[in-house]
Amino acid sequence: MKAMNRTAEITRKTRETDIKIKLDLDKSGEVSIDTGIGFLDHMLTALAVHGGFSLSVKCAGDLNVDGHHTTEDIGIALGQAFAKALGDMRGIRRYGSFTLPMDEALILCAVDISGRCTLNWDVHCKTEKVGDFDVECVQEFWLGFARNLPGTVHFVQFAGENTHHILEACFKGAGRALAEAVRIDAAHRDEIPSTKGLLV
Repeated sequence: MKAMNRTAEITRKTRETDIKIKLDLDKSGEVSIDTGIGFLDHMLTALAVHGGFSLSVKCAGDLNVDGHHTTEDIGIALGQAFAKALGDMRGIRRYGSFTLPMDEALILCAVDISGRCTLNWDVHCKTEKVGDFDVECVQEFWLGFARNLPGTVHFVQFAGENTHHILEACFKGAGRALAEAVRIDAAHRDEIPSTKGLLV
């Protein structure tokens, strides 16, 4: 059987951001992130490393305003990259979940690549910023991602005091959950993982 090429390149340019993303779902180890926001670079690196996929993100955004547009638009473009790389979703496991401890923080991430968008963000940080980064932008990132995947993404916080630990656990857990969801099910590799025969 011919091997699938599960890669994508996305370019998204607006008056607020200019984004280029390269994604390879089946090749790990090549990660290059440059968003102009140090904390976001750190989170996206964690996502890719724990997801086991290669990811390149380059963004020039209107950081003179704030980091909102950059963070949200990268989430949108990354969701588009996953959708393009997955194609008709044939053979994928579709579902993935992971509960990740990060020191005192404990976060569950669950994913359903369903073709329908839902974000459940049950995460409660005690600070509004990590360094100069606005914490509320993380929810906007994942909403943009879920809408453009499209899929259902749940984050549930069971414990956590340190905002950095909580958010890092979200991205690492998401990487692990996505790795499971996009994995090819060898027993059903020619099937769409839905009783409807279509993921919409």
